[in-house]
Amino acid sequence: MEWQLDASHTSASFSVRHMMIATVRGHFDQASGSADVEDGKIRSAKVDIATGSVATRDAGRDQHLKSADFFDIENHPHLHFETSNVEHVDGDKYRIEGNLTIRGVTRPITLEAEITPVVKDPWGNDRLGVSATGQLNRKEFNLNWNVALEAGGVLVGEQVKIEVDAEFTHAPN
Repeated sequence: MEWQLDASHTSASFSVRHMMIATVRGHFDQASGSADVEDGKIRSAKVDIATGSVATRDAGRDQHLKSADFFDIENHPHLHFETSNVEHVDGDKYRIEGNLTIRGVTRPITLEAEITPVVKDPWGNDRLGVSATGQLNRKEFNLNWNVALEAGGVLVGEQVKIEVDAEFTHAPN
């Protein structure tokens, strides 16, 4: 049964090292998607995130991330994630495997997740939540831009931590 992503109760964020000393955090403001849910369990899911909705609390950095140096939003307006396997680990813990596409490059990724049981909201809709974390190497997605620092190291780290909190909803028939 298809459930819809509730974009107003969903967040997708990332963090990466800046100059090898500080962690810069950002998020995306627009997401859409759906999940196949049977007997209260997610069987599969698809999520699209609008790359042009990136926000890091710095307008100049946001514009640079939207440029061809990074997300290239003119040619790649969305990130896409599609599950390939959702494995129950223990209790509310799950391992979600899937394919992530950034800038036209698709790579497998594994996320550690907590998935809530289905609850009924005050309006009679069914809802469930997913909180997932993972990590990727941005260079594997052709996000290669960087600047070498005079003292050694680089301006932007390669490892990017990602966090997703998503809520899916379904109106009963």
